[in-house]
Amino acid sequence: MLEFRNVTRIYGEGSQQVSALRNITFSVEAGEFIAVTGPSGCGKSTLLHLACGLDVPTDGEVIVDGRSTASCSDDELTLMRRNRIGLIFQAFNLIPTLTALENIVLPTTLGGRSFASQIPRGKSFLDQVGLKDRGDHYPDQLSGGEAQRVAIARSLIMEPFLLLADEPTGNLDSESGLSIIRLLESFGASNVDEVKRSTLIVTHDEMIASRASRRIRLKDGALV
Repeated sequence: MLEFRNVTRIYGEGSQQVSALRNITFSVEAGEFIAVTGPSGCGKSTLLHLACGLDVPTDGEVIVDGRSTASCSDDELTLMRRNRIGLIFQAFNLIPTLTALENIVLPTTLGGRSFASQIPRGKSFLDQVGLKDRGDHYPDQLSGGEAQRVAIARSLIMEPFLLLADEPTGNLDSESGLSIIRLLESFGASNVDEVKRSTLIVTHDEMIASRASRRIRLKDGALV
C-alpha cells in the first residue's frame, strides 16, 4: 500500500539546512492500522505529506499503490489523492463558503458525480460522525470538534484504499475521540477492490496508539 525506501527530507540550504526526516524505511501492508508517534517537531507531519505526494523526498523513494510519487505528474498526484487516498488534516481545510454537507460531498462531485445523487451518502457519513443535524451549517458555525468530524467524513466518502490522518482526535473530547477511532477501525476493516484498507495515523494520543496494530516512533527525524 505504502512504502518508504531510505527517505530523507531536507529543507533549506547551507547552514540553514534542517533534516526533517533521515533515512526512513518502512512499509504499510493491506489492512494495517498504524500509529506514528513521537515528540513535536520529530517529522511526523512531514512523513504524512510525503506519503500523499504533497511533498517529495530529497533522497530515497516513496511508493504509493505501486508507483513512486516522484515519477507522478502533479495531475496524477491530485487524482491519486482524490480517488485513492483519504486525508485528514490537522487544520481541517474545510471550504468556508460550503456547508458541512457540501464539504463532505465535494470530492465525489469533483469526480464527476452530481451533487444531488450524493446527498444520501453525504448525510449517511454526517450521521456516522455524529453530526446528523449539522449538515446545513457552515464551517464558522461549527465548533473545532465538529469541523474535525466533517473533515473526517469528507476523507471517507471516496472510500480510499489508504487513509492518512494527522491528529484526527486532537480537537475532540475523549468520548467523541473514541467513537471516531472506532469508525476509522471499522472503515479500515472493510475492503476496497477486494483488498483491505490501510490506515496511518499521526497522534500524541496513547489511547489511539495502543489500539494500533503497529506503532512507528520517530525522534529527531529518524525511526526509533
